Amino acid sequence: MPQTVLRYPLKIFTEETDYLQVDVQEYVPVGGRGFNTGSDFDTRTITSDPEERFRRNSTKRPISTVLLPIPSTIQDGNAVSYNDDSLNSMSGAAVAGVSNLISNVSKAATGDGTWAQKFDDVKNAAQDSIVNAFKSSGIDAGIAQDLARKYISGEAVKIFGANVTVQQLLQREKGELFNPNMELLFNGPTLRAFKFSFKMMPRNIDESQQVKNIIRTFKKGMSPKTGQSRAFLKTPNVFELRYRQGSTEHRFLNKFKQCFLQDISVNYTGEGNYATYEDGTPISMIMDLTFKELEPIYDIDYDDPISGLPRDSTVGY
Repeated sequence: MPQTVLRYPLKIFTEETDYLQVDVQEYVPVGGRGFNTGSDFDTRTITSDPEERFRRNSTKRPISTVLLPIPSTIQDGNAVSYNDDSLNSMSGAAVAGVSNLISNVSKAATGDGTWAQKFDDVKNAAQDSIVNAFKSSGIDAGIAQDLARKYISGEAVKIFGANVTVQQLLQREKGELFNPNMELLFNGPTLRAFKFSFKMMPRNIDESQQVKNIIRTFKKGMSPKTGQSRAFLKTPNVFELRYRQGSTEHRFLNKFKQCFLQDISVNYTGEGNYATYEDGTPISMIMDLTFKELEPIYDIDYDDPISGLPRDSTVGY
């Protein structure tokens, strides 16, 4: 299939022009790129090898290419997800106690001696693990017993429809509460989204046809594919975006990973009134596009894709 190159405006792109290039590529699934290849399910992994990083823009010949002017507003933003998390002294002591319990009991059970001696060793190891864990958290035996009584009391009154916690009883009796040991913990990466708005005012019949084909290319490329089987749909095409300066990559603006086109909206009355040329082409249109990357951004994406060393001359992703 020959590659289709569409552009708007039709005769503005030169070696000194900055523009946005959008290549339409066939979607390639994850299968065959993970560590679990050969099984029914492949799992994608993150590799530090620059040549194997997944979902970078490819060098394959695209199905079609659309060249558009740099929109009036361009921006990018990186974000990661964090969650507030707490672990009070009692919970921390319980975790430490269970961990030590498993380790110490295992050692006691595999030691030398009769079964009776092993039983005593296991019992002592379990007791020592729990006691030491609570002591290290600042909770002695007396406090632990008091908290246990409060817990049992709170559970007992639930039969009367009351909902009383140990925390509430501590606050009422002593004006104290467990130190939550609050900390912000990393939860995971997020996926970047990019929104573009293009105002198109075709000046002649050739430019009108280009605009019509550009809109059709985006709409068709983002649509699910049908196959011979009616039971399944295939994933739409992916879009590879590049800011360009003439024939080279832009030396400052951000780069993109492969994207899906999530949304396209075309306003055929760009000036607020319905007006067309003789052939029905609207005199002014506004096309809004929303792309979303297939993969998060990682620290290794800011290294040179060939050498693997940090970039000096470009901002990167």
